Amino acid sequence: MESLYIGIDIGTTATKAICFDVHGNVIRQVSHSYAMYHPKPNWSIQNPQEILETVLNCIKEITKDIRPEFISFSSAMQSIIAIDETGKTLIEAILWADNRAIEIAEELKNSEKGKQFYQKTGIPIHPFSPMTKIAWLKEFDSAIFLKTYKFISIKEYVWHHLTGEYCTDTSMASGTGLLNIHTLQWDDEVLDFLNIKKEQLSAVCKVTHQRKGISDDFLYIIGGGDGALANLGTGAMNKNCMALTIGTSGAVRLPISEPYLDDQMRTQCYHLVEDQYLTLGAVNNGAVILQWLKETLLKTDQSFEVLFAAAEKISAGSEGLLFVPYLLGERAPIWDASAQGSLLGMQITHTQAHLVRATLEGILFGLFQITEILLPNPEKRKHIKVMASGGFGKSELWLQMVADIFKMTVETSQTIEGSAWGAVLIGMKSLGIEVSNENKTGKIFFPNTANKKVYEEAFGKFKKVYPVLKDL
Repeated sequence: MESLYIGIDIGTTATKAICFDVHGNVIRQVSHSYAMYHPKPNWSIQNPQEILETVLNCIKEITKDIRPEFISFSSAMQSIIAIDETGKTLIEAILWADNRAIEIAEELKNSEKGKQFYQKTGIPIHPFSPMTKIAWLKEFDSAIFLKTYKFISIKEYVWHHLTGEYCTDTSMASGTGLLNIHTLQWDDEVLDFLNIKKEQLSAVCKVTHQRKGISDDFLYIIGGGDGALANLGTGAMNKNCMALTIGTSGAVRLPISEPYLDDQMRTQCYHLVEDQYLTLGAVNNGAVILQWLKETLLKTDQSFEVLFAAAEKISAGSEGLLFVPYLLGERAPIWDASAQGSLLGMQITHTQAHLVRATLEGILFGLFQITEILLPNPEKRKHIKVMASGGFGKSELWLQMVADIFKMTVETSQTIEGSAWGAVLIGMKSLGIEVSNENKTGKIFFPNTANKKVYEEAFGKFKKVYPVLKDL
């Protein structure tokens, strides 16, 4: 019987379980969603037990009638949960999108200590990081802080339930703002600042770490963070590729062989495995902005396919309409949780279709601004292809816009579920299984030179808007 492998992707809004064969073909998949809650301004939380039960249900459904070689994990990053000695949660999971620590982050970010922390961890000082979330608990919820046995992520919560271990892999840990990116160990100076001990964090292990389940006897592989595994799964782990992902949020990621730190603290750095790292910039404002536009501003029942078809008829540059989509504050490259969105150049001739196209363009302008930092040489960019993944990869209009705005060739991967397949590839590495990870290329999009000038002008304006309006 053919060997089968399962990748579990614990996302921000849903968990997917996908069964692959050795060639990366999807044999079966299941997906279940869960809610994000906003009980106070700037708060974004989830129920850890709800997510755990969802993961367990996905495992139960995907393994019905099959016995996989292993089950390996990918997970959304930057969540934090406080637990007691029995493993009981003391708080709901605080998510990457939670901005309650904005004041703490702003004060630390502008200090010498904050700059030192960035040079050690590769993570900019911002409310998204678990480091600032723990600092917030210390200052504003000391009762919980003092009771906490361990601070863990959603993935660690699931892993402990399955295996009895408190472990976190270097990929997930490198996104916390607590791990020294040079030594791949918890950083003493950061922990001293937070007044916590190493014992209050999980043991750091390799992404290939494996353990048998305590109740089901499945072999589990700890895997990594969703961003790094998406690069691996879509074949974007060589120097001639840059990964672009747009889901709820978005990110641009470039593979590197050693840690890279930006002198202006605009980029992040994650570890994957051995000498493979990623330098990247992540944005808060991805496809969630389109959802907002459709439901809140346009209040339409039209499908995105219909909305995009109308937007395609509008010329590049949206006839002067420019949208800076910082509705959720922003991470890279400005790292300002209080940033706001702006719609400029509105004229009476602009329509719903103009708004949709300007939104698509605005999201991409934000991601291209990061690309300029990661790849400052325009000539070098011409020789690097963009590997596109995430839900946006289903829209040919949006993919062509990427090619035009970035002035780079764009390839889609037939491996749609890149993070889950990346987790499986890590599992295969853990077991010493030889696999040829030749990415199956889908469609290819080339820059349309006719749109070059209009996008250069629009992008030039985009970069000026936030600095000019910030003080207002």
